[in-house]
Amino acid sequence: MSTTPNGQREATLFGHPRGLTYLFTTEMWERFSYYGMRAILVLYLVNYLLLPGHVEQVFGYHAIKGLFESFAGPLDVQPFSSLIYGTYTALVYFTPLIGGYLADQVFGQRKTVIFGALVMAVGEFVLMLPSMLFVGLLLLIIGNGAFKPNISTQVGNLYKPGDSRIDRAYSIFYVGINVGATLSPFVCGTLGEEYGWNWGFFAAGVGMLIGLFTYLFAMRTLPADNLTKSKAAPGGKAKFTGEDWKAVIALLAICIPAIFFWATYEQQGNTINLWAQDFMDRRLIPGVVDWEIPITWFQAFNPIMIVLFTPFIVALWGRQANKGTELSTPMKMSIGCLLVGVSYLILAGVAYLNHVDAGGHAYWIWTAFYFVVLTLGELYLSPVGLSLFARVAPMQIVSLMMGFWLTTSFLGNFLQGYLGSFWSSMPKVHFWLMIAALAAGAGVAVGLMTVVLRPVFDRRLKRDRPLVPEPSPG
Repeated sequence: MSTTPNGQREATLFGHPRGLTYLFTTEMWERFSYYGMRAILVLYLVNYLLLPGHVEQVFGYHAIKGLFESFAGPLDVQPFSSLIYGTYTALVYFTPLIGGYLADQVFGQRKTVIFGALVMAVGEFVLMLPSMLFVGLLLLIIGNGAFKPNISTQVGNLYKPGDSRIDRAYSIFYVGINVGATLSPFVCGTLGEEYGWNWGFFAAGVGMLIGLFTYLFAMRTLPADNLTKSKAAPGGKAKFTGEDWKAVIALLAICIPAIFFWATYEQQGNTINLWAQDFMDRRLIPGVVDWEIPITWFQAFNPIMIVLFTPFIVALWGRQANKGTELSTPMKMSIGCLLVGVSYLILAGVAYLNHVDAGGHAYWIWTAFYFVVLTLGELYLSPVGLSLFARVAPMQIVSLMMGFWLTTSFLGNFLQGYLGSFWSSMPKVHFWLMIAALAAGAGVAVGLMTVVLRPVFDRRLKRDRPLVPEPSPG
């Protein structure tokens, strides 16, 4: 048991409400499902489903390819696969706008999460049928839109105003996301590569069902929906104030450069897979241990590093806060974008030094260094963004605003897919330099916005709690 800032007693686990553990676990399994499917999707399309002899059985293939070719021109297998991947990952982060709105105004967070989890599980199982590729992807897009913004919102709802644990809670929650993302390439990726793509999708579906059952078991530990609390407020739903509108505008402004962050960051699920397949020496120790690391296993590098690096980043921010040298939130986001730019400069340098465009191969350890820098960039932007939107957004539309934050990934992933379509036609050095320039440009843009946005955020946060996660005791 512990005491809230209001002096009330609450049941806790490791110093946090018990509901956080269940939300952590639910999100872990949902991310296991999503990243497991994502790890094999491009490889499945390029190496199997879109090849002659298989593609003819895909329902809706000609219509959808015709739609893409109407604006992109004739498409070979790889560019078309990249556009499918980019469009899918984009729409996964667009539908949270709808799911957030419906939860805020109609159904509440709980019912919307349950619906989303169930639809996503069905979608994974539908993907086991090659002919139903686009139907399965559509179900995943709809389900994720209902699930994603509302599970994230409920983390913030576990805590009262003035409770500094909320930021640590989002760091813990973010670790949960990446534990699931770490496990999935080893399970879903290995099953897909070694035993058949359908088994990879099956494992992803089972993971989603486990997440659904965990959430149902956790219902008694979760807070009331914002919709319920808003209706119970004196005079009914709370009215918007001028300060609320300023907060909304500031949050929407910070979304713009974040789009380019995700467009570059998300190449790891698209062109990094192709880089690993075609241009990487995947032997563990060449000439000594010639066993090759499976392609999909590289998708686990980023989430593993997030789990490992998060405690050190949180501790660093805590020390900076104690010294009064802590950076503002927009400036942290700027650094996150710049670090992602540096990570792609590493790949450009590796491609140049190893003459990959002339048939050379780069040793896999250099890609591991890319993931180190990329992960540090992510930690300076993504969990901070979740916490920022949960705390600054007006309560009446907090899930909707969380949907807007996730929509930056929608636009970013759509752009990511478009950029990836140039992979087979551009020299790899030039391709990686293009990606690096976009990420660095986003970092500069956020830095320039810092002076304008910080006062608005500071006014909202001063009446609540410090924005940055504090280090856990001990």
